Amino acid sequence: MIRILGTIFAGLLGLAFGSFLNVCLSRWPEGESVVSPRSHCRNCEHALAWWENIPLVSWLLLRGRCRNCRTAISWRYPLVEVTVGALWATNTWKFAGAIHVLSLSSFGLYVLIVGFLGPFALMWLLVALAALDAENLWLPDKLTLSGIVPGVFVAGLYRYFFEGSIFTPVTFTNFFLSPPMKDFWLGRATAILAAAALILLIRWLYQLIRHQEGLGLGDAKLMAMLAAWLGLPGALLAFVLGTILAALAGIILLAVPSARTNPQSWATSKLPFGTFLCIGGIISSLWGQQLITAYLRSAGF
Repeated sequence: MIRILGTIFAGLLGLAFGSFLNVCLSRWPEGESVVSPRSHCRNCEHALAWWENIPLVSWLLLRGRCRNCRTAISWRYPLVEVTVGALWATNTWKFAGAIHVLSLSSFGLYVLIVGFLGPFALMWLLVALAALDAENLWLPDKLTLSGIVPGVFVAGLYRYFFEGSIFTPVTFTNFFLSPPMKDFWLGRATAILAAAALILLIRWLYQLIRHQEGLGLGDAKLMAMLAAWLGLPGALLAFVLGTILAALAGIILLAVPSARTNPQSWATSKLPFGTFLCIGGIISSLWGQQLITAYLRSAGF
């Protein structure tokens, strides 16, 4: 029962944070503050009443249109809210199912950070970056680069408590300078550099062959962020999944009649690879270990 209630609460909390994310997604590209002015219609400046700000419910009550000017409200608003809510609920359900194996008497705060707040932050970041790249072909440094240090820290906590000895006293020396943790910090730094270098290499080869820019630097920074949170295997899995999804999207676009009749437009169009990379990162975050294990088993390793 506690697991069910916790999952429902996390889903509702995710809806609320998804609503706030929508404010950020609308204002960040315009360089506006996310604090003021209060939420309003982007078309007629109508200030929203409290009941017009209820996540998902308000969009349904308003039938997807502004109450004042009847301008259509983008599907992005409910989609982002539902996505964040569903991801937070899924993470809570998965983690709550395994929490009984942990000793929470002394390490409750660390377990909370690693098991709940860490993945919540990662999923919020990935949904934000996916939407920004899809709408604006923009992966801002304030999300990608600033997400690297928290990712390494959360991954370090996971390594220290879940893969090491949970009964080890928590001290600065043990956490940062013990031999196992020093190896971890070095390995994670190497993973970050290797993940970014992969995108930079592909970018360089594409420019060498096509004499034009393919992948952007934002994609390299996003891969570095994924490696900080998920490690190199998780980041590479996200890259493979993102590449497959991008290829499928390209095939679908190519099948559209308008694209076939205008090959020049197709050749010069840009796909938001960061969006697909974020989707791959979400899948890798939730089920990466199972997917990697299944692949290695099928390959005979």
